Amino acid sequence: MKKLFTAARMYEDNTFAETQNQFLTLTPLVVLVVLLITLVLSSCQKQLDGKAQEVNQVTKNAAANVDDELRTFYSGLDPQTLWELQQVRAATARYRNVNNAFNDNYVDINLKLPNMGYHFLKSALVTPVFDLRKPPILVYNKTEDGSFQLLAVEYAIPIDQQHPDIAPEGFTGDADQWNFNTLNTGWWTLHAWIWKNNPDGVFEPMNPDVEVR
Repeated sequence: MKKLFTAARMYEDNTFAETQNQFLTLTPLVVLVVLLITLVLSSCQKQLDGKAQEVNQVTKNAAANVDDELRTFYSGLDPQTLWELQQVRAATARYRNVNNAFNDNYVDINLKLPNMGYHFLKSALVTPVFDLRKPPILVYNKTEDGSFQLLAVEYAIPIDQQHPDIAPEGFTGDADQWNFNTLNTGWWTLHAWIWKNNPDGVFEPMNPDVEVR
C-alpha cells in the first residue's frame, strides 16, 4: 500500500511538473500575442485619430477659402455647406457675363418672377443626379442700364415617381429646403442665392431684397 501511495504521489508530482513546464513554455507565446494585439489596436486608434484630424483640417481649410463676401452673407451656415456654396460661385462666376450663359446653351424661358428675377434654363442639366457645379437654371435681374446681373442659381431634379415624397440629397446638412413640383414642372427645385445676399436664407426661393425690373 505504501508503495502504491508513493507511486501515486510521484505521478502527481510529475504531472504537475509537466503542466508547469507547458505553462512556462506557453507564457512567452501568450505574452507575444497580447503585445501584438495591443500594438494593432494602438495603430488602429492612431489611424482613426489621424483621419479625424485630417477631416477637421479639411473643414478648416475649406472655411478659410470661402470668399469674404459669401461668408458675410451667410456666416451662420455649416462650414462644409459654405464651402460647397463657394464651389458653386467658382463654377458659375463666368456667367456673371450673361453672354457666356448664352454661349453655353442657357436659354431665356420667359419666366420673370417677383422677388426672384429672370430664369435662364439649360435643359440638358435637368437630370436625377445633383451636381452642385452644374445648376440647370441661372437667375438674373436687370440693372438700371438694362444689363443682366447674376443673382442666384437654381437646381432642378425630376421627381422620382417611385419615391415622390423623397427630396434630393442636395447640399451637406439640412439647411437646403427643396420645393416640390415647382410650377407643375415635375421637378424638385432649390435656389442658392450665392451672388446676392438673401436675408431670409441662402436656400429660400424668394429674396425680399430683389426688385425685379
